[in-house]
Amino acid sequence: MSLVIHSSSKKSRKPTRVKSAFVVGNDKGLHTRPSTELVKCAAAFKADIRLTYQKSQVNAKSLLGILMLAAAKGAKIWVEAVGEDAADAVETIVTLARNNFNIKY
Repeated sequence: MSLVIHSSSKKSRKPTRVKSAFVVGNDKGLHTRPSTELVKCAAAFKADIRLTYQKSQVNAKSLLGILMLAAAKGAKIWVEAVGEDAADAVETIVTLARNNFNIKY
């Protein structure tokens, strides 16, 4: 997936907004272990990071929120971040998802 970056000029002081998506590759979907890895990853960034699946949007720094998405294998999750490190946050989360959230079964 490609990143969509809406950067702002320094005059407007509007934060950068970045959006991308990933497909859940884990056989068991976004259960507790991959969700925990995602939360730990998101917590390392200052940006406000949101995940959207179907009609639900949750904070990527909230384990309960991610679990409430109930995203199964093959689910397409949109990642959107706003803030100074938004591009790094989205890129890191998408890479984590490509690596199956570092979970080996």
